[in-house]
Amino acid sequence: MAISKKLLNPGERLIISTRQHPKALFMPILLLVLFLAIAVVAQVKLENDGFQQTLTYIVWVLALLGILWFTVRPFFVWLTTVHAFTDRRLITRNGILTRRGHDIPLARVSDISIEINLIDRPFGCGSLLIADASTNGLVRLNDIPHVEAAQRQLNELLHGLHRAPEVRRDEGV
Repeated sequence: MAISKKLLNPGERLIISTRQHPKALFMPILLLVLFLAIAVVAQVKLENDGFQQTLTYIVWVLALLGILWFTVRPFFVWLTTVHAFTDRRLITRNGILTRRGHDIPLARVSDISIEINLIDRPFGCGSLLIADASTNGLVRLNDIPHVEAAQRQLNELLHGLHRAPEVRRDEGV
């Protein structure tokens, strides 16, 4: 389970709890390989004398900075981003040093749609687009695993929430 139980109110039931699909880490992993390849080529091609050895160190330092910024940072962002739906609200939490959170009551959600592009299809993930009645407009949750199943489950939850209570005919007679 990706969301902490302490974020739930008494009596609140967790329906879906997820983080982004690992597909979101494809580009950072590709960049890791690229930075390491550049540094290794510089190590092998440059001779170990004076200026060229200093240049090799500079290339390694730049490669390590690139790895930290373009690989390690996105991994921690992915690791700390959580999306959850309960029977009452949408909960999103993200951030490494500064935690940010956003809650939308399900009663204010007016539409849930999905977007699955060509790259998402083989992975079975996609974007969940949530329209709410507040001024926020549209909330986009990218790379949600099993997005179609999540949409069906959330639509069922919303229909149950927005359904008017049935009026019995024998009441008040």
